[in-house]
Amino acid sequence: MSAASGNPRGVLWRIWKPGLASGLLTIIVGGLVLALPQASILVAATLFGVFLLGTGLAQLFFAFTLPKSASGRALLFINGALSLVLATLSFRHFGDAYAVLLLSIWIGVGFIFQGVAETVTAINYQELPGRGWYIFGGTLTWTAGVVMLALPFHSIVVLTLVAGGWLVALGIVQIVRALRVRREANRARQLADTIVEGAAPVQPLAG
Repeated sequence: MSAASGNPRGVLWRIWKPGLASGLLTIIVGGLVLALPQASILVAATLFGVFLLGTGLAQLFFAFTLPKSASGRALLFINGALSLVLATLSFRHFGDAYAVLLLSIWIGVGFIFQGVAETVTAINYQELPGRGWYIFGGTLTWTAGVVMLALPFHSIVVLTLVAGGWLVALGIVQIVRALRVRREANRARQLADTIVEGAAPVQPLAG
């Protein structure tokens, strides 16, 4: 069968690997952030920039992969592009008194847009395996963004501990749902192979 975007089996195979890679990246970044709570603002900003860059690229990939409507693709594309912009801002050197505040804003806004995009996509794409995990992960992500924007962070230590914990939790959810999609992709492939074998013409016996 073709792996075109309209083919559910092809779609599943094309999205689970980027989803798994995004989850692993999120856990790695979250673990580094938690392991380096005393890191400088520049190191923390770089780590969070890597997270926003990776997830932004994943969102752009999904925007051109999932067989969604124009509005759904536009939402994923805008979110991915915004994440790349926020990643660029995070990579910039922070040297003023508002460095922690600015970084928390970049992270919070990124979380909110990613969470909203994931939630809306999962709600609209009813054929998506592990749809409940996508809705849960999206809700968890935008909730993290609201927390990041609402809490007054006065210390890079507090910021990294809170954001790092969120990242690890989000990464675990991303990995679980990616593996769920992979399982459904394997099941769809086995079903397709069975159908093809059953439809194979029977060779006549030599008389």
